[in-house]
Amino acid sequence: MKKTRIESDVLGEIEVESDKYWKSQTQRSLENFKIGSEKMPKDLIMSFMYLKKACALANEKFGLISSFQKEAIVHVCDEVLKGNYLDQFPLSVWQTGSGTQTNMNVNEVITMLGNEWAHEEILHQNDVVNCSQSSNDTFPAALHIMCVMEIQNLLFPALDRMISDFRRLEDENKGIIKIGRTHLQDATPLYFSQELSGYRSMLEHSKAQLEAVLPFLRELACGATAVGSGINCPKGFDQMVDDLLSEFLKESFVPDPNKFHALTSKDACAFYSGALKSLAANLLKIANDIRWLACGPRCGIGEIVIPANEPGSSIMPGKVNPTQCEALSMVCVQVMGNDGAVGIAASQGNFELNVYMPLIAYNLDQSARLLADAMISFSEHLLQGLKANQEKMESNVHDSLMLVTCLNPVIGYKKAAQAAQYAYQKDLTLKEAIVQLGFLSAEQFDEFVVPEKMIQE
Repeated sequence: MKKTRIESDVLGEIEVESDKYWKSQTQRSLENFKIGSEKMPKDLIMSFMYLKKACALANEKFGLISSFQKEAIVHVCDEVLKGNYLDQFPLSVWQTGSGTQTNMNVNEVITMLGNEWAHEEILHQNDVVNCSQSSNDTFPAALHIMCVMEIQNLLFPALDRMISDFRRLEDENKGIIKIGRTHLQDATPLYFSQELSGYRSMLEHSKAQLEAVLPFLRELACGATAVGSGINCPKGFDQMVDDLLSEFLKESFVPDPNKFHALTSKDACAFYSGALKSLAANLLKIANDIRWLACGPRCGIGEIVIPANEPGSSIMPGKVNPTQCEALSMVCVQVMGNDGAVGIAASQGNFELNVYMPLIAYNLDQSARLLADAMISFSEHLLQGLKANQEKMESNVHDSLMLVTCLNPVIGYKKAAQAAQYAYQKDLTLKEAIVQLGFLSAEQFDEFVVPEKMIQE
């Protein structure tokens, strides 16, 4: 049987396992919210540590805590930021909607570890570690910090790698002509490099949209305390904390100009989630295009060849499936679902506080991580080995009836349409149909129907 100790609060006494560095509020949360398996994201806890460190430094400068108390808090925060004691933050996402219990979990762990380091009781979870703060402003501040850092450290590197891969593929495939497709039907030709450039540009636009989100996420709620009025917080505390965070993280954090907005509105999070959904939509289009173009290998489009990473069937020998496309597609669908939940949660800022913040934090963290991981996997295991099947592309171009489009100025739209339909119905090539109908000679057809001349670079 595990040893326990007794912790107490305004509600009375509660048992906590002796080897845990948390107190009563964390323990009550563990016992009251045995819901699901989803835990508060690690990056949110790390963001809290940067925030608590900055708050301790600011509180010491304002004379609200002692230098020794500050040192104890900073020591613990630095230890957690090294990856230590992360097992001391076990709380469920499905808790109070303000995230109060996670803020108190952080405060309690810092208190116990700090007092252990100091060899005396110098910290209190409310009076010292939470000085000049409320859960209502620390949780949204930590949430914004987490989002900014995940954009910079996870999403942008993954996007940059994928963009670079498409740019390389463009260069490798210059001059290769393939048939275009609209409405899933044959259309006029284009260069394969042009099709690839469209994918690259989609990702560049997604990156620009994420960059547009950053100024709003850099606005922090620090100093708002309980309802936005800043009660029990010294004037200038918000700016000092944000300056310290900017120094720690090499980012630019600023006070939200309206603290009442900072607590009740989650519009920056909804905007960010929308940008993640837009990225997911672009990635899903790319994944679907690639698996369509690679479908076959003999009875489908088969215009590209993708790496054979693993056997694709437990019953069909030799079958290889577009598994990276499928994994990326599932991630994209999950992110789109997460965005729906974030959008609804962001609309629930009743009066002075939004109480859906743990859900928002969890979904944004999951979406960012899934997208970043999936993009890296897609780049490494698919784009690195993607090859054009040039022979198949050339065959499809010359078999296409839509080459007739370039004859519109020569024989007119009506005759061109008639020729295309005649060729399809009689199972003829376009050239055979044009000649049989007497619209052009074979020599004239070859003069006018040149796929290269149908493409503008």
